[in-house]
Amino acid sequence: MRLVLLHSPLLGPLCWQPVCKTLALRGLDVEAPAWPKLSTLAVDCYAGLANAMAATIDAHGTAPAILVAHSGAGPLLPSVAALARTPVAGVIYCDAILPHPGLSWFDTAPPELRMQLRVGAEDGRLPSWDRWWPPGSLERLIPDEPLRTALLAELEPIPIDYFEELAPELEFEPPTAFLQLSGAYDDESRLAGRQGWPVVRLPLHHLAMLTHVEGVGGPLESLASRLC
Repeated sequence: MRLVLLHSPLLGPLCWQPVCKTLALRGLDVEAPAWPKLSTLAVDCYAGLANAMAATIDAHGTAPAILVAHSGAGPLLPSVAALARTPVAGVIYCDAILPHPGLSWFDTAPPELRMQLRVGAEDGRLPSWDRWWPPGSLERLIPDEPLRTALLAELEPIPIDYFEELAPELEFEPPTAFLQLSGAYDDESRLAGRQGWPVVRLPLHHLAMLTHVEGVGGPLESLASRLC
């Protein structure tokens, strides 16, 4: 079983590294590659991100893989699968936005968040992800200061074009499961259940991969085994 752990493009690869290490110690074939920085993509963000990630995944071998997407990585999976030589054996959405072909990220966001972000844009860029939330929010999620500092070091302002770009209309129906970490993804979790996907709900938080490594890694491995 090969697992590819994909972080949100709004965050950095640190998000999955602790879980990646603990699953590797259990003998799993697991990797946690990085997306290109959104700031390096001039136009056509979906294609730029997916081309780079497909090449990275293929460079580690073309054995069938289960793709695990956290948060904003979810809508990118159809594009990655379409470009990679590596067969996609399954998909696990982990507190993730589901694919939304023909719609933009803004189309799927709550209206109040969409308005907040548009108002906060400067020179075509939105604030880095940590600045979207009230003061103290990140400290409550990640009390460990060195870990939080390392997470923040990977963040940057985000081109608004990424949020306005329409997702490609691609067919994508591999075996799929959903791992819910926080209440913010209740709607996605319910939709996953209605579609008959295996669903595991954990009473944790959106960045629990960093603070509850075993608590996320164990259910993730279990869900992956159900897709094989």
